[in-house]
Amino acid sequence: MSLFDKLRNEFVDIIEWIDDSQDIIVWKFPRYQNEIKMGAQLTVREGQAAIFLNEGTIADVFMAGRYELSTQNMPIMTTLRGWKYGFNSPFKADVFFVSLRQFTNQKWGTRNPIMLRDAEFGPIRLRAFGNYAFSIKEPVVFLKEIAATNPDFSVDQINEQLRNLAVSRGMDAIAESKIPVLDLASNYDEVSQIIQGKITPEFNEIGLNLNKFLIENISLPEEVEKMLDKRSGMGIVGDLGAFAQFQAANSMEKAAENPNGGGIMGAGMGAGLGMGMMGQMGNVFQERKFEGNQQQQGITNLPPPLPNQDQKSYFYVAQGQQQGPVSYEQVKSLVNTGSIQKDTLVWFAGLEAWEKASDNQDVSALFANTPPPIPGV
Repeated sequence: MSLFDKLRNEFVDIIEWIDDSQDIIVWKFPRYQNEIKMGAQLTVREGQAAIFLNEGTIADVFMAGRYELSTQNMPIMTTLRGWKYGFNSPFKADVFFVSLRQFTNQKWGTRNPIMLRDAEFGPIRLRAFGNYAFSIKEPVVFLKEIAATNPDFSVDQINEQLRNLAVSRGMDAIAESKIPVLDLASNYDEVSQIIQGKITPEFNEIGLNLNKFLIENISLPEEVEKMLDKRSGMGIVGDLGAFAQFQAANSMEKAAENPNGGGIMGAGMGAGLGMGMMGQMGNVFQERKFEGNQQQQGITNLPPPLPNQDQKSYFYVAQGQQQGPVSYEQVKSLVNTGSIQKDTLVWFAGLEAWEKASDNQDVSALFANTPPPIPGV
């Protein structure tokens, strides 16, 4: 370095920060052992503050404007330095610029599900995430409490602390709000305001202002969401009895289309299975309706309704062809007329295979009520 360069750089006479960054909060002016010239020009742009430190002690603070440094506009520095009579020699001081602009779109979110107690579902785990915006409210407080003498302090260096604060206090606020889990999605604005109000005082303690706090999503564990989907589906179905009949009809259709089902017989067996399912579902809903009526009337501990054989659908084989379905009363008539005999094959829903009428408990009893063959006929 030439003698001219040394003389030129001996004193600092222009102090400013041209901030072209997006995430720097505090920036230390690089004095590099040079002394600041009394009368130097200090430029503080809009959205900035300049803080002078004398041997680690915060002295004077300058907001936006252009200043010519002198003992008149540096009262604290003058007192600390003992410049009682307008001492104008060069001096050493650390100068920190603090950005006062708003830092937006800062992300927050739960790393792991948070356990909460819901009035409807009981203990439940939630995940949540969103974004927030903050700015420096008190430059001196922030410099003392957080940035200290760090020459370059960025958003990343404090974001972790702010995110943890948002999550811990935010989840507390959600729990205290007593808003049901299913209603949280329609109350994001309300919950965001509650969380912002709870967190703001703690931001203020370190010289920050929480300008905005937003919730983007609150979600339940995947298995819980699946159960809610099923619950919603049941609500959409409405009439479960009609839905059961619809399902039984689908089963009949699929059974009839099954190429391994034996053609017409397979279709008939599918139809019988469907009818049996419909009958069984009908019994279930009738029993539930009966129980509900009894409870409304204050009657309890009643026996279940008697089974009704007429609800079964029977099939039988005549002349090598499947016949039916027929009711139990119709089976009685067919036994009486001889259309169904003891060696006739019969089947109904619940049997694994076709059985002889004489081997089937329901049908064999009917033969005891029929007269014997007429002698000689």
